[in-house]
Amino acid sequence: MNINKNWHQKHSDNLSWGSRIADSVAKGMGSWSFIIIQTVFVMIWMGLNLIAYCKHWDPYPFILLNLLFSTQAAYAAPIIMMAQNRQNERDRIQAQEDYQTNKEAKIEIEALAAKLNSIEVEKLDKIIKMLENNS
Repeated sequence: MNINKNWHQKHSDNLSWGSRIADSVAKGMGSWSFIIIQTVFVMIWMGLNLIAYCKHWDPYPFILLNLLFSTQAAYAAPIIMMAQNRQNERDRIQAQEDYQTNKEAKIEIEALAAKLNSIEVEKLDKIIKMLENNS
């Protein structure tokens, strides 16, 4: 494993095949492209069934289309929930990494403040000595 990888890259590298598929499906279904494609599909489906000359494979009220949507929703919901659970885990990891970084930064800032105080005290001591020597 490369040390230069950040937490997100390390997390992505550890995802299983199923997790990657679920994330891809959730990303695809949560896009405008999906909504537009599905809308066009529905319009074509309904249009063909309304104007079909010989056979209406799914006449109004489009029960087969409703069944397809129900099946899609039955599979989409748990897949999206899996992706959301992983997002929550990523958020927890990121919050922990941010907390650790903040703790380390606080320690460094406190050390720098102490060093600056000691430098200030040393300068004041030198100034006092110089003033005492000149008196």
